Amino acid sequence: MNLNNKKELAAKVLGVGKNKIYFSPEGINEIKEAITRQDILDLNKSGIILVKEDKGRAKKEKKKRKSKGKVRRKVKQDKREYVIITRKLRTYSKFLLKTKKIHNEKYRELRKMIKAKKFKSKRHLNEILGTKE
Repeated sequence: MNLNNKKELAAKVLGVGKNKIYFSPEGINEIKEAITRQDILDLNKSGIILVKEDKGRAKKEKKKRKSKGKVRRKVKQDKREYVIITRKLRTYSKFLLKTKKIHNEKYRELRKMIKAKKFKSKRHLNEILGTKE
């Protein structure tokens, strides 16, 4: 009797490959009558359908590698935020220099601080300078 279809069903239900499924010879009649997934699970519990153990290296637990994609995306996002805030603050500091609210030495100092990422936002820069805009 060909039990390939039963073997495929059992493999799907138990979540293993077809080669891992073993039918015990005593329960062949019961296996022929099994139609549903629940029948297969019941036969597995009773020990008529068995799942063979892994051999060799497959037994060892494999380490899961952390995917690079998420890390890379995070770095890209951080850089984008840095570029946006830096451009905004540099243009604002240039505006302050033109309107003579700060002198040239303070402007140079501000540029260095902006590059070092000392300010979170334009409001934060204004709080440090003590100006209102």
